[in-house]
Amino acid sequence: MSANQIIRERVFNPRASWLLEQAQVHPLLAKLLASREVQNPDEISVDLDKLLPPQTLLGAHQAAILLYTAIKEDLSICIVADYDCDGATACAVAMRGLRMLGASKVTYLVPDRVVDGYGLTAEISKRVAATGAQILITVDNGIASVEGVRVAKELGLKVLITDHHLPGPEMPAADVVVNPNQPGCTFESKNLSGVGVIFYVLLSLRAFMRECGEFKVNQSDPPFLQLSSPPAQPKLDTLLPLVALGSVADVVRLDANNRRLVEQGLRRIRGGQMPVGLKSLFEVCGVDPKSANTQVLGFSIGPRINAAGRLSDMTIGIECLLSESEQSSLKLAQQLHHINQERRLIESQMLEEAWSIAQLKILDQTNPISGEEPPNLEPLQSKTSQLALCVYDDHFHEGVVGIVASRIKERFHCPTFVFAPSQMQTEHGVVQIIKGSGRSVKGFHLRDALDLISKNCPGVLIKFGGHAMAAGCSLLKDNLSTFEASLCNVAKEWLGVSAGCKLILTDGSLPRDYLCLQTAALLQAQVWGQGFETPQFCDTVHVLRQRIVGGKHLSLRVRLHEQELDAIWFNHSESLASKVQLVYRLETDYWSGVPKLKLHIQAQV
Repeated sequence: MSANQIIRERVFNPRASWLLEQAQVHPLLAKLLASREVQNPDEISVDLDKLLPPQTLLGAHQAAILLYTAIKEDLSICIVADYDCDGATACAVAMRGLRMLGASKVTYLVPDRVVDGYGLTAEISKRVAATGAQILITVDNGIASVEGVRVAKELGLKVLITDHHLPGPEMPAADVVVNPNQPGCTFESKNLSGVGVIFYVLLSLRAFMRECGEFKVNQSDPPFLQLSSPPAQPKLDTLLPLVALGSVADVVRLDANNRRLVEQGLRRIRGGQMPVGLKSLFEVCGVDPKSANTQVLGFSIGPRINAAGRLSDMTIGIECLLSESEQSSLKLAQQLHHINQERRLIESQMLEEAWSIAQLKILDQTNPISGEEPPNLEPLQSKTSQLALCVYDDHFHEGVVGIVASRIKERFHCPTFVFAPSQMQTEHGVVQIIKGSGRSVKGFHLRDALDLISKNCPGVLIKFGGHAMAAGCSLLKDNLSTFEASLCNVAKEWLGVSAGCKLILTDGSLPRDYLCLQTAALLQAQVWGQGFETPQFCDTVHVLRQRIVGGKHLSLRVRLHEQELDAIWFNHSESLASKVQLVYRLETDYWSGVPKLKLHIQAQV
């Protein structure tokens, strides 16, 4: 086992596993679910009637009243979106949903990552007011936009904040705030994505409109009564494919409620029931929608939409999701695909520079003697436990810092921020700053860490926000060393001896009888993701053959439980002993059109 990883077997509740088996859940799946804190069969139900009720989401009913009034009075509504996939899907869901519910004047505005920065700024509020809008709705942002909301209110706008990020010390003085993480909200799931929040607002709006007699309740009325009765209520479940996409792409914790939203969205995608723009994205990715799962959404579809906000204009992504034309949506999807290819090239170049900077930082800690040749990355990685990393270069692109931070975090297993040069408009003119995007490890709440740093080092952070595992901040370049030192101090206090160590949780040994295609299919049919990780097992295998493919991946032929199987270990090029204990996932390989069981290696014990 590598010196910088800790491998533990998950603990499961035998009684919970038994209850699940009594509900006809496969014995292996029952154990896996019980080890992920599923307590009873109701938690694995994906039926829509099991969704948490909208009325328990604080502010949702007040938002419904505000929006119903706007629809009845034919007021102009402008949606202010965020420039990531969650923000884009939230904007598309808001646009589509409000139109379905009768709004005729709905537009949107998405800030530019570099020019405008994140959230509802004062300048954005002025631009919304200049369009003639009367109602301003934020999606996936706004909870920290105290100044932006104040300006919007001064300009006569009604403001509805829909967000899921953690609030700061001061709440914005909006007309209505809908956020499961706001003070006083008892909504059981604090893990809704931005698109999940606006979807719940639409559910609440439809329910309120139904109470007001806007929709026909009894679908079995005879035809002569239906002619004079209100129209049937819109089917908001058609928006679930976008809700699933945004939720997976934003890597929110897949609690029971989020799993229902994602699974229902995936079912509709697999059945071909999705916006035409989403179909086009599957086409440019070369993926059959019938095989859609969380991995496809997270690693194929999501990055192409995100790329628009990183390097270009998220309007392209939103327009693709809103398009009703196969021809135009395909053209937009192809454009997103090309932008993503450009993003990957920039990321590759940035990552190479970031590796070098990170290695030198670690070298300074482990061997301060100057003039020595830096060792290779792999040996260096096992020599030290890094508390936290901050990487900056004048040539970095701020649209890609989050991805690079994620890659470095995965390699060094510590909270990591990557910064790029940027600028900020103030009342005194343009100020040169640096913007950072951070990724964290289990047990280190990144947004809380930034909050603590802001208190310990007043004035260092200009702006910050985010989640437990991902967050962003802005500061002056001269304050970077102070910020990094403070971040390392917090990591030392919170992580202790586990700092710099990657925790790998396994599901133990896979029983011999379950090493088959049927088990792989069973596992692949479930919704796995953040906080509900894909099962991985730990067993001793005999290595029969091994070779390097693609210059950096280890391809293997192994024997496990008397079966010979192919295996792959991505981004690992060191040879293995003839007998070794490995952590692996089950996969189905469709090479040559014939399904075969394959192991995806995750670690060596």
